[in-house]
Amino acid sequence: MDKNYHIFSDGRIERSEDTIRLETADGEKKHIPVEHAEAIYLHGQIDYNTRLMSFLNDHGVAVHVFGWNDRYAGSLMPERGQTSGRTVVEQVRAYDDPEQRQSLAASFVRGSIHNMRTNVTYYDSREYELGDVIENLDDATARIGDAADISELMGVEATARRAYYRTFEAVLPDSFAFDGREYNPPPNPVNALISFGNSMVYANCVSAIRATALDPTISYLHEPGERRYSLSLDIADLFKPVLTDRLLFRLVNRKQISRDDFRDEVGSCLLNEEGRTTFLKEFEQTLERTVEHPTLNRKVSYQYLLRLEAYKLKKHLLTGESYDSFKRWW
Repeated sequence: MDKNYHIFSDGRIERSEDTIRLETADGEKKHIPVEHAEAIYLHGQIDYNTRLMSFLNDHGVAVHVFGWNDRYAGSLMPERGQTSGRTVVEQVRAYDDPEQRQSLAASFVRGSIHNMRTNVTYYDSREYELGDVIENLDDATARIGDAADISELMGVEATARRAYYRTFEAVLPDSFAFDGREYNPPPNPVNALISFGNSMVYANCVSAIRATALDPTISYLHEPGERRYSLSLDIADLFKPVLTDRLLFRLVNRKQISRDDFRDEVGSCLLNEEGRTTFLKEFEQTLERTVEHPTLNRKVSYQYLLRLEAYKLKKHLLTGESYDSFKRWW
């Protein structure tokens, strides 16, 4: 199984014969086997050259770059393994067709709320009183079909997410107080964890989409724009409750992450290197975890579920088969 590799150290990354070599600023050298790499995540100040980029392109390895506040800054993607003009044409046609775009956007919102509700139901059954949140999410789901346009769908999703975030207040300890979602920059540890986790989900979705012939800039719920892969935003919304939020609850409640894993800067709170390392170790283990797929009749990893979602959308666009967004079933 291909793996993601995260680099926090400052230094230089380059090709060394048929492998990838990292030389840190203090002279330490490490090697990454390119044949087992899905993507490389650069969190430090790293120098690299075109020879390395060509090498990674030949092996289909993506590079995701994170800048100040560990915010996603961009990706260096390999040349597509699959290229299909027809797929891109059908993507654009679906975007330009108000009815089809509305249907796809509604499916993304429906799946996102379902996966939020799954988390709430899990904790409601464990002596937390979250019935009002479940009711709010059910009300939001019922309003999806009444939304007149994309902006109203976005409003339904935003209302659901505000209700959902009340779960964080109930589930997390008092030392991790949470009064609502804030970012750019995150002002407290819970928001820092959400932002960091969501950026990892987004980048993994970018890689998953790139494995198909879909264009990552053509989306349906989020408006396509400059300098972002908006289709990754659509798909990431489905997986944030599964990959970011459940992991956040587990790490904090099991005290694997504490207040000592953050650093406070002017107006912001960020994970320090130890905190990011802890989070990413568990995040990558979650991606590698497998579940029995109900239609494939075999076990698939969480990471492969991201790619399956992109393929499902592609199949809908090319064949007209109904698109039913990812909903956690286990």
